[in-house]
Amino acid sequence: MAGMNKQVLLASRPQGWVKESDFNIVDTPMPVTKQGEILIKNLFLSLDPYMRGRMNDAKSYSAPVPIGGVMGGEAVGEVVESKNPAFKPGDTVTAYTGWQQYGVSDGTRVRKVDPKLVPPSAYLGVVGMPGVTAWVGLLDIGQPKAGETVVVAAASGAVGGVVGQLAKMKGARAIGIAGGKAKCDYVVKELGFDACVDHRMPDFYDQLSAVTPKGIDVYFENVGGPILDAVLRRVNAFARIPLCGLISQYNATEPYGVKNISSLLVNRVTLRGFIVSDHLDRWPTALAELGTAVARGKIKYREHVTQGLENAPKAFIGLLKGENFGKQVVKLT
Repeated sequence: MAGMNKQVLLASRPQGWVKESDFNIVDTPMPVTKQGEILIKNLFLSLDPYMRGRMNDAKSYSAPVPIGGVMGGEAVGEVVESKNPAFKPGDTVTAYTGWQQYGVSDGTRVRKVDPKLVPPSAYLGVVGMPGVTAWVGLLDIGQPKAGETVVVAAASGAVGGVVGQLAKMKGARAIGIAGGKAKCDYVVKELGFDACVDHRMPDFYDQLSAVTPKGIDVYFENVGGPILDAVLRRVNAFARIPLCGLISQYNATEPYGVKNISSLLVNRVTLRGFIVSDHLDRWPTALAELGTAVARGKIKYREHVTQGLENAPKAFIGLLKGENFGKQVVKLT
């Protein structure tokens, strides 16, 4: 296929906060497909906090992006050329093709999706990896019971918003933690949480105590830092903490020392870190349930859409600073 392909490359490894100069935007020749491969024209790119870790050259659950390599990530797009019998031109798919307008795949981890069921971009969020992350973390690890109190950090985000709505479906009280009045209002008025506390307020802990009078049974952790310390003062005996992310620490040059870690022992708390790609056997069930719930309006979501691949670096930095409102995606066409 003739033409050029715009890509975002990793130019340097960040020291502390990510900068736009850590990326390099280039135009390269259109990729050529081989037998068994497909060419995908990406429509939306997903931006997710885990990408910050892949910018580091450090031991992790996934390999780092090499200097000069295309930034990794998932996109939803249209198959425009196929030499793979499992796909045909016109198919809408999600694939880990990275930060670029066109990507080639051999079909590994490529998922066909139905753009008539939900909008294509939703397959990068509520009916995609973030939604499955919420589903697995809350239901398999958190295991909320009717009447229990579930607290979730980053409650207005792609993962947190789904967590609270799933908790409500299980008959639990859903309490959100978010940054700013607008986000807290959205969490309560649009997503249906029972309450939401603004972690930027000086009396944050007092407000958290007021909305969790019976303590906290499940805490879905996305943030870490002082918020985690505050929650640890409120957890009940035998509470469960699915540890999904620690976004407050991703750009830190010095680790935050958790002060109330003794609460884990005193209250016999189960804290389990998890990576959703370790639970691929659960994806089909989770995606089916999430897709149906979204299509029927039982699960609501919000997207923060940035226009143009060239603006992906700035949008990613904003995501790490909490400037996005809902799932962060980049519209490429």
